[in-house]
Amino acid sequence: MRPLPAVLVLATVVAACTPVNERAGEAFTTDGEIIAMGGGDGGPANACLSCHGLDGAGDGVSTPRLAGLDAGYLQKQLGDYADGTRPDEVMGPIAKWLDDGDRRAVAAWYAGLPPPGGTRPVTPVPAIYLTGGCGSCHGPDGQGVGAGNPAISGQPAGYTLDQLRRWKRAERRNDPRGVMADAVADLTDVEMRAIAAWLETVPAARPPDSAAASASAGAAAAARPAAFRGTRRPDR
Repeated sequence: MRPLPAVLVLATVVAACTPVNERAGEAFTTDGEIIAMGGGDGGPANACLSCHGLDGAGDGVSTPRLAGLDAGYLQKQLGDYADGTRPDEVMGPIAKWLDDGDRRAVAAWYAGLPPPGGTRPVTPVPAIYLTGGCGSCHGPDGQGVGAGNPAISGQPAGYTLDQLRRWKRAERRNDPRGVMADAVADLTDVEMRAIAAWLETVPAARPPDSAAASASAGAAAAARPAAFRGTRRPDR
């Protein structure tokens, strides 16, 4: 058997001595899919897919879809979870494992996934959705209006109702200029249930690409507070 060339032997030794963890760590910080599937530095127990599914469509019950949502919006929410601006006992610890680059990467990956198609007959839009101001930011079909105003169509009714209740109880306060707090202030639980049930039946659609997360919500809200408040229902 002919001996190996010295150059090949040296290359083999170098490769064998290269720390595997270092190379894996680089992948976890640069590939959003790997972060979503493996949990980044938090490990498999913090993998996004365990709740949001392999396709980012959520569980259809209480876990939201991420597929096709605005990248800037997703990145901002991860940051808000991490710093406690959006308190959540599940998402808070998970987001804290991710640094800014990780959040940007995983947000971009989910934004690039196709949103699931509609599978249920669309029910009539509740009047309160339009007169209460929801449509001015989220669109008449709940499919988002520009950066920072996320698509909310196709989300599980249970998730949407829970978020509306959190806004109303001031348990969630990461809205720019208190837009969402104002929007839900006068809503009854029956009205919130009607909005959530309708949105679940509306097909999801990919919103426009957003700018950086730092401008994703604030700029949009600053441009439309007057119009938003002008659509509040006339009886209140």
